[in-house]
Order: sequence, then structure tokens, then C-alpha cells
Amino acid sequence: MKSKVYTLTGDKGTTSLVGGQRVAKDDIRVEAYGTVDELNSHIGQVAHALKGKMPDVEQLLFKVQNKLFNLGAYLATEQTDVQSPVYGLQDEDVKAIEAMIDKMDEQLPPMRGFILPGGADAAVLCDVCRTVTRRAERRVVTLSLERPLNPLAQRYLNRLSDFFFILARYINVTNHVEEVLWDKNA
Repeated sequence: MKSKVYTLTGDKGTTSLVGGQRVAKDDIRVEAYGTVDELNSHIGQVAHALKGKMPDVEQLLFKVQNKLFNLGAYLATEQTDVQSPVYGLQDEDVKAIEAMIDKMDEQLPPMRGFILPGGADAAVLCDVCRTVTRRAERRVVTLSLERPLNPLAQRYLNRLSDFFFILARYINVTNHVEEVLWDKNA
């Protein structure tokens, strides 16, 4: 028998964490994993926009989406100490993102100033991912001030936002879309 999507248990503004504890839907823990979930949806848009164009990036995005599900589950679970592992997330995952950043950055011209978000459609989607990643990171930082969290969660998100910045630049440059620099006098 198929289960129903709606449970009615959240109608009064609460939701369940992993383990059954009920919290307000605006609890910082829910904000943290909810923002990670939002990010994952935006990454799906980037992956779709790049389909068949950048196989190595597409493969990394697929891995990132799965890692973010693991991170969301971790954030939805009460941790006992900062050494509690983030299941399915390792230092090697941060290094894989760094390697992709370095690979793309080698092919980019030096930055001449602050770059305004925009350009090719896929680059714009990366700009959205970058900013949502930064918000997820801020939510995780806030949560870490209240509850023990493994620092890998924060480090992964920090590196991921760098990745989306470089990916947006890479997409624009390789598609011959001129980067628009911030003009503070505009």
C-alpha cells in the first residue's frame, strides 16, 4: 500500500527530527537542513542546464547532491559531540571540490574586481547556488553555536560556495560571455 505524503502532524507548526523529537518549523536545526535541501533543488537546475556539456562537473554535482542529502540527515539528528561523523561525508569530498575548483580556475583570467552575478543562464543558476550555499553555511554556523556539530559540515559548505563562484565564472568565460564588474559609482 502506498503511503500518503501528508501526515497532518505539521499543521500546528512543528516537525519531527530524526529520532522523533518535535521542534518548531522555524527551529535553527530545521532552518539549517531546510536551506541545504533548498540548495539541493537549485543544484538540480544547474545539473539540468549543463546536461551533456560538462560531464566531469555533472558527475561532481551528482555526488554533491547525494552528499547534501547526507548532510541534511546529519543536521536533522541531535548530535552528542563535535566528533560525531557526518555519514557519507569525508575530507576527501572537500578535496574533490577543491580539485575541480583548481582545474577550472587554471583556465580563467585573473579577477580584475568584484564580478556582478549574471551572464549565461547556467552561470546565473550557479550564482543562485553560491548565495544559497552561503545562507546554508550561516545557518550551520548558528546551529554550531547552540549544538555540537562536526566542523566538516561547515567546511564542506564553505568550499561548495567557492566552487559555484568559480563554476559561474568558468561557464561565462568558456561561453565568451563578458564578466561585468561592479561599478561602485553606477
